[in-house]
Amino acid sequence: MDPTSFVKFLHDRVKINGKTGQLGEKVEILREKNKVVIVAEAPFSKRYLKYLTKKYLKKQQLRDWLRVVNSGKDSYELRYFNISEENEEDEDDEE
Repeated sequence: MDPTSFVKFLHDRVKINGKTGQLGEKVEILREKNKVVIVAEAPFSKRYLKYLTKKYLKKQQLRDWLRVVNSGKDSYELRYFNISEENEEDEDDEE
């Protein structure tokens, strides 16, 4: 996953006052190595960010492999699904 394309996706899709692509000085989207930071003066819903992240993952066909997890009061992180645990459960059911 390329953080630069994710930043561009957010910049194009984030709505401020019902309009997309017009962030102005109210919302700033920054990339710091492998992190994307959003600084907002205007009211900005954390749930809306999660919705846009899921939409991006679906567009990139990564939704089946990554999930969006709450990692703090004001942050999210992407984690891989733990497939090995699911495989072990399936094997136990077959016995």
